[in-house]
Amino acid sequence: MTGTLISLISILIGIIAANGLGFLIKKYSFGVIGNTIAGVFGSILFIKIFGRLGFNPWSIMNNGDFDGFLLLLNLVVSGIGGALGLILAKMMYHKFNKP
Repeated sequence: MTGTLISLISILIGIIAANGLGFLIKKYSFGVIGNTIAGVFGSILFIKIFGRLGFNPWSIMNNGDFDGFLLLLNLVVSGIGGALGLILAKMMYHKFNKP
């Protein structure tokens, strides 16, 4: 598994988390396409911010060694980032579109 594949899987987890949150809580939903976009950006943002702590994709594949715990931590943070990205996008939408 390469660092690029781990990054793509992390983004996919963020998309799934954002669409799942939008499906479960309708007031945060932008539809499938909007949820997907928010999930991508939220996932990338959280992995870039918190990946500096040592669970970015290239640390997971440190010199050819695979660390499963760091991968699990990366995927959890990516899912949280996708869901929080959707919530943040909805909050900004309501803030900018006040009557």
